[in-house]
Amino acid sequence: MTTVEKDRTTRTEAAAIMPFGGWESTPTGPGSPDDETLFRFPAPDDPAPSTARVLTMALWGAGLGLTAAGVGVTALVTVFGGAAFWYVPTLALFGLLSVALAVAAFLSIHRPVLPWLLLAGATAPLALDVLIAALY
Repeated sequence: MTTVEKDRTTRTEAAAIMPFGGWESTPTGPGSPDDETLFRFPAPDDPAPSTARVLTMALWGAGLGLTAAGVGVTALVTVFGGAAFWYVPTLALFGLLSVALAVAAFLSIHRPVLPWLLLAGATAPLALDVLIAALY
């Protein structure tokens, strides 16, 4: 192995203790036992995702973010007008769940279907936030 080549069989120590197959900064080659890793930061030699994929995911994420900002403004007005004790924690819980799922979608961008499932999953708690904010 030369100094330019990297050993592709190394695993980070954190991968053994992290959920969902672990996090890994240097993935191994295809057909390795680390193929079950769902979330990882891309390595320098990973193929870039297509522009259409990144653009679609970014637009979906931006839509989620703008919707969450609208819910936040509505919630702020409602809180100043007087709201029940459960209102803010409920909105915060669903909002944070939506953000966590959206982040997971971008970390799994190299998977074929998982990012789309996670973005759809991020839409559901945000839709509940919209309903709570609109109907309260």
